[in-house]
Amino acid sequence: MRAKRSDREIRSDCERLADIFTALQRCFLGNLSKELARGKVSFPQYFLLGFLAAQKHLTMTEIAGKMGHTTAAATGLVDRLEKLGYVRRLHASNDRRKIDVQVTPAGLCLVAQIREDMVTGLAKMMTLLSLSEQRAWLQVYEKIFACVTQACPTQTIR
Repeated sequence: MRAKRSDREIRSDCERLADIFTALQRCFLGNLSKELARGKVSFPQYFLLGFLAAQKHLTMTEIAGKMGHTTAAATGLVDRLEKLGYVRRLHASNDRRKIDVQVTPAGLCLVAQIREDMVTGLAKMMTLLSLSEQRAWLQVYEKIFACVTQACPTQTIR
């Protein structure tokens, strides 16, 4: 059975977590921004490349849904990625009016490079923790991730 904590204790811990999240996001997003700048892509474009890398191809309607954008906004994201050589448009085999978007080898390479940089950074952080802390960190994040993905099922990871 879990021990009861006062609302004040919980609030205090949540305020501290909010401060930590803010600092970590600033750090992680700053590093991610540098990597994205190297590939000349924005955060939304990178997230779209990640979806495409996992799905192999998506229609414009599916892209808009996954990104939470209008089809017109999704078209703008795809246009820029296509100009950079990270995606290509194809006519769907079953309906020529339907356009599929597919990640190119260059797009896959960019996603893999950025992911590897993330893994390397996380591995460095893991060295600061004991083995039991490393396992606990992953368990806590897995539990939170499971709750978040149930609440927001369009956000998928690999």
